[in-house]
Amino acid sequence: MTLSVLRHVAVATKPLAIALAIASAFSSSSFAQTTQEKSLSPVLVTATRTPQSVKEVVSDYLVITAEEIARSGQISLTDLLQQKRGIELTRNGGIGNTASVFIRGAANYQSIVLIDGVRIGSSASGGATWETIPLSQIDHVEIVYGPLSSLYGADAMGGVIQIFTRQGDGAPRANVSVGVGSYGTRNIDVGVSGSTSGDIKLRYALQVARESADGFSASKPGAGTFTYNPDKDGYKRESASGQLGLTVANGHELGLVFLQSRLDAQFDAGLGLDDRMVQKLENIALFSKNQLTQTWKSQFQIAQTADKNHTDASYGVSDIDTKQTHLSWQNDVAIGNDVLQMILERREEKLDSTNANLVGKRITNSVAASYQLRQGNHLASFALRKDHSDQFGSHTTGNIDYGYRITDALRVNASAGTSFRVPTFYEFSLPYGIAANKPEKGKNAEVGIYYANKESQLSAVYYRNHITDLLVFASPCPVEVATHPYGCSYNVDQALLTGVTLSASTKRNQFTLRGTLDLQDPRDETTNKRLARRAREHGSLALEYTANAANVGAEFVFSSHRFDDISNRNRLGGYGLLNLYANYDLGQNWSLFGRWNNVTDKNYELARNYATAGSNVFVGVRYTMK
Repeated sequence: MTLSVLRHVAVATKPLAIALAIASAFSSSSFAQTTQEKSLSPVLVTATRTPQSVKEVVSDYLVITAEEIARSGQISLTDLLQQKRGIELTRNGGIGNTASVFIRGAANYQSIVLIDGVRIGSSASGGATWETIPLSQIDHVEIVYGPLSSLYGADAMGGVIQIFTRQGDGAPRANVSVGVGSYGTRNIDVGVSGSTSGDIKLRYALQVARESADGFSASKPGAGTFTYNPDKDGYKRESASGQLGLTVANGHELGLVFLQSRLDAQFDAGLGLDDRMVQKLENIALFSKNQLTQTWKSQFQIAQTADKNHTDASYGVSDIDTKQTHLSWQNDVAIGNDVLQMILERREEKLDSTNANLVGKRITNSVAASYQLRQGNHLASFALRKDHSDQFGSHTTGNIDYGYRITDALRVNASAGTSFRVPTFYEFSLPYGIAANKPEKGKNAEVGIYYANKESQLSAVYYRNHITDLLVFASPCPVEVATHPYGCSYNVDQALLTGVTLSASTKRNQFTLRGTLDLQDPRDETTNKRLARRAREHGSLALEYTANAANVGAEFVFSSHRFDDISNRNRLGGYGLLNLYANYDLGQNWSLFGRWNNVTDKNYELARNYATAGSNVFVGVRYTMK
């Protein structure tokens, strides 16, 4: 933890103590259970910023459970996400190299990523630095599709992905996992969790991990490729996460959550040098949850996240550090079956860099309100938010969502909402940005139908997301825009993201069959060109068999062709990947797991002239105290 983080922790002590004192004065009523583990039915947090039964969610969403993560045998979060509907992946080489995740055709910086309720990402380049996020620290993941600026503010145009680390509860338990694989991959993670009993209750969880690989060359030889280097580009990632929660009185909890990750990864920038990038992700938050009355719940949080990047390459040495400080006060008031929510937030972003042009600071103050209606078969939510940035002025966004339960298993949804994204520091600063660049604005409408019973789930969603003042990067920079020698980011007139996303799964005896299909057209309407690195069709198929102690599965992930540039001149071919995985329960809390990716050794690209892994395996053993 940095000294600045510790200073913010100290500053937070006083308001947390005040909040607790106020809460105690109001009521000593019981604190509502809010964790998914304690809920009688599955709950979703991200769609409304408060736990609600999945049967009452009117947004389009998806949950990746802890059981699914363990069963998959995956070692990369981005590879896990690639198999989900509405998600596309790009990466400049293997695991550890720069990666981006597109949601419904929206760029990496047009969606928000949260870890335990705290926004992460780089204010310099925008979006999450996915390569720094360790899958070994994750308990489960929630994905909510569509614009959520009315709840989360700037950048929530394509959706919100929230990552939850492990949380302690009940008797003490431990977990250990060790694995090895192709390309010299070696992983180990260890954790403990649990809680004490009594009126003053402490729950705790701590997880540490170390991952490394010798890797393969990140770049490929090709026409005009100046970055190619045939050396191996490996990585080492060390991480730790933890949660502490202290119930000091019935209905009042103080807590801390954190995640820290350090990634040391090699990449290619030309022949003859060991180009290397060290990235750090630091995330820490203090919170106070208080049940003020039987109908009024309050949560105060102070958090700080840091995204640090040190590059030592053939073109020079550089440091780019961004830091975000967040203050949030959320109040949920129950009105019968409905909920009125009010939010006050403050976000401070700061950028330091060895480049004199890439420095800056900005502050955004926000106020938001929403109403969640639950009346019989009718489900609805209304949200309105105003964000004021000292750099880009004020922006007001809103959402209207409606759902109707035709039967317990069948539901239809419709929604409309607005969103916006402010330019990153890169996009309005030299050498790549233009000071006159404006925020992007989005208007989204969608309709969906959902069916779910004990054996089968089906969904079909149509969406139309219209974005004005879209920011794109072009190299060389168009002469009518600017004369930047290295390319530039600039506003184009508008873009349109339209598509249909389909999902289905069914369980028959010991077999489970599931599949997804996305048919989309993410397009720059000014040039009538497809947006870079987006496919018209992509999806997945999987078949899983479970018998006694064994579980085996086969997956097929596919994508049609894409273009690597906004001019649609550099074509990336389509691909189909076959993966296999298996788990075997040895008893006494021990299990074996294994995964074979790209079984047919498919040669494909996620980014032009960058390599991807060939046929590779990973096997391991896991101990989980139950």
